[in-house]
Amino acid sequence: MQHPLSPLLAPGAVAFVGASPRPNSPGNDMLRMAKRSGFTGAVYPINPRYEEVEGFRCFPSLASLPERVDHVVLGVANARIEAALEEAIAHGARAATIFASLYLENDADPPLLQRVGKRAREAGMAVCGGNCMGFYNDEAGFWAAGFPAPREPRPGHIAFISHSGSVWGAIGHNDPRFRFNICVSPGQEVATTVADYMDYALTLDSTRVIGLFIETVRDPAGFVRALEKAAERQVPIVVLKVGRSAEAARQALGHSGALTGNDAAYDALFRRHGVVRVDTPDELGTALLAFAQGRRCAPGGLAAILDSGGECEMITDLAEQMRIPFARIADDTRRKLAARLDYGLEARNPLDAWGTGQDFVGIFRDCSQALHDDPDTALLVQFADIRTGFYISEGYLASHETLVGQTHKPLLLATNYTQLRHDELSRRFGAIGVPVIDGTASAMLTIRRMLGYRDFLARAPSAPPPVPSGMSQRWRARLVEPRPLDEAESLALFGDYGIATVAFRVADSAAGAAAAAAAIGYPVALKTAAPGVLHKTERDGVRLHLQDEAALRAAYDGLAARLGPRVLVAAMAPSGVEVMLGSSLDPQFGPVVVIGAGGVLVEIVASVTHELAPFDAATARRAIERQEPLGRVLSGARGHPPSDRGALAALIARFSVMVADLGDLVAEIDANPVIAGPDGAIAVDAVVVPRAAKEKA
Repeated sequence: MQHPLSPLLAPGAVAFVGASPRPNSPGNDMLRMAKRSGFTGAVYPINPRYEEVEGFRCFPSLASLPERVDHVVLGVANARIEAALEEAIAHGARAATIFASLYLENDADPPLLQRVGKRAREAGMAVCGGNCMGFYNDEAGFWAAGFPAPREPRPGHIAFISHSGSVWGAIGHNDPRFRFNICVSPGQEVATTVADYMDYALTLDSTRVIGLFIETVRDPAGFVRALEKAAERQVPIVVLKVGRSAEAARQALGHSGALTGNDAAYDALFRRHGVVRVDTPDELGTALLAFAQGRRCAPGGLAAILDSGGECEMITDLAEQMRIPFARIADDTRRKLAARLDYGLEARNPLDAWGTGQDFVGIFRDCSQALHDDPDTALLVQFADIRTGFYISEGYLASHETLVGQTHKPLLLATNYTQLRHDELSRRFGAIGVPVIDGTASAMLTIRRMLGYRDFLARAPSAPPPVPSGMSQRWRARLVEPRPLDEAESLALFGDYGIATVAFRVADSAAGAAAAAAAIGYPVALKTAAPGVLHKTERDGVRLHLQDEAALRAAYDGLAARLGPRVLVAAMAPSGVEVMLGSSLDPQFGPVVVIGAGGVLVEIVASVTHELAPFDAATARRAIERQEPLGRVLSGARGHPPSDRGALAALIARFSVMVADLGDLVAEIDANPVIAGPDGAIAVDAVVVPRAAKEKA
């Protein structure tokens, strides 16, 4: 069955509207690039002023063509786009590429961008653009590009999609190590989105990795489906997502109209689906090269072979900083290494294998094989500053040519300096399946990401706890009411969703408070339950560690005089670490849970992490472990016993189920603090603000 994007990316016949014989013009460049792509289908230049362009017979209009084309490339100015698009639709074309920016001075309302998108979607037309650089489909042999480039059609295993035309050109045009099946500049995505291109790439057997440079996601549901499909097929997605800062988001709105979204939600989305997030084009490129070789990391750690003892120390330092484990090689591996190393070299990992230089090709080959074969080796990397034409570098290539056929784990060649002259040699390494990664830091980051993707694939599927029977209907009926929940009601909601809370009772008199405290058992906490007071500490509305009735009555009198007679009496929580849970509703990806240090630790341990709700206890535990300062406190400090992380993770998972079930009706849900101690975890304070109540206010 043909993919919906086949008429766009792999057409049978194409028309180029605005074709021109004038050199160095988009109308000429698009024809020349189509010729260079090796396209074997029919090509029809459209321009009433010419009889022939670039060796092709030129036609005055689409209506004059001898056949219907699949794809129309619109190389015309903004003022002519609408008429040209209407002609393409009338002709019956199923796809178009639009290079024009789709911005007009003194435009009508709705503007040209919206009008073109609406018309294309109504016609069911796939569109690359507007404001795009076009695309290269090296696998199908068709290019639709508005600018000349020196690249060659060398099909490979990387699908690359970039909102930035400059990044698209930098990666697509300049580095001979990259070999693509598709390379797309989608522009403003007026009708066809990044998610659609990802879906197309995932139908190609050649796709081993998908790289994205994105400002936003315009089709959240489609994007999530593509991420799910990629995870299912074990195709890694490498993403450089810009617009994290408020200023970057403002710039995106200014130049592309992109709604960059909440970056915390993107982070959570990427973690859920095993997306490899990078920060720079260099990191994006090195990750694409590494994953495109197709082999996946085995269990264990990094095995490294070098020709320098000093560089062994350097990568050891970096590995410790980046938390990259080295393979703990077995005694048998050490014996194999010792048998081949020159005298004075230690059989270890990372391995300095350069001695006298005698038989260095055989030594590096055999030692690399021994390291690869060790059961604890996940991948093998040789660090060497290779250069084209140098006999030692040629020897390293020769050793890898033998290794590739006798190995199944990833093999990488990493340089320690980025400004080496090795273009021709790196192409030859790549041709045998050994990518060359430039720079020690880039290589180590890439290694960490390869190991991280391996760990993602090894996870069990997430299995969040079920929603307790009957709770959804009951609480949704309450939350649509335009009145806030007090703390007692909020704690009751938590309890109904299986979240452990402190024992509590509500009272509206000193006698009632005393009776409640007697039933709960001293010591107790006393809090104002005055309507509308959500953050009680800020109103001096909390009294803790009340040991007897006299203390309770005195505290009650003080609170009642200032804040009213209604109070909540609660058991004092056991000692432990204070954790904060919160939530937000991302407009693109839904409910998000916020996890961090709570109570007085909020100001000291100023970091949080986010997860898309719902999730299971295993996900919650990973979230806790990401919070390194919080994790250290949970492990026990200054003589305090370690907290029960399993109980805390289970509570957070149940909180996430509640947030997912009710989050569309809630403006705010907070549990701060949750106390995590050696005997379990318990929510002490709860704040729930219905969306209806907030809107009414």
